[in-house]
Amino acid sequence: MNSEYLNIYNNLIKLTRNKNLYLNLERNDEFSDRLLFLMFHFALFLKKFKSEINKKKSQELFDFFVRQIELSIREIGYGDVSVNKKMKEYVNMFYAILDKIEVTDMSIDENIANFFRKIFNLDKNIKFYANYYKKYNEYLSNNTLNNFTKDIINHNF
Repeated sequence: MNSEYLNIYNNLIKLTRNKNLYLNLERNDEFSDRLLFLMFHFALFLKKFKSEINKKKSQELFDFFVRQIELSIREIGYGDVSVNKKMKEYVNMFYAILDKIEVTDMSIDENIANFFRKIFNLDKNIKFYANYYKKYNEYLSNNTLNNFTKDIINHNF
């Protein structure tokens, strides 16, 4: 296991644990919501640092993430058949998030709002999530890949 990948994963998990993300959902906090936010953070992370990470390392990082998610699903108590089914759903959802971020002009507020409406099935607090997206995107721009690989950092944005 590569400690750089583990540090990236743990940093993105720490971002995903932001309580405000779930308070503004105005619904019960569920594992699938947490996983969607992790995928959201990871997709933006990959988009921002894709020029700094070669394809082989990107694939290794993606594989590491998938293994960690699979382990989490198993810890919840799902059986082998259920894990495979859930993993297929989650990987497809990740690709949908990544694709939407790649092909959409996310500098336009309405596009950001539509992204959260579609991916997260949100109707309320869209402005909060659009603002969060902008802050997170700016935060990634102001940091280097190296910051995320060294250690777990205190994220303030």
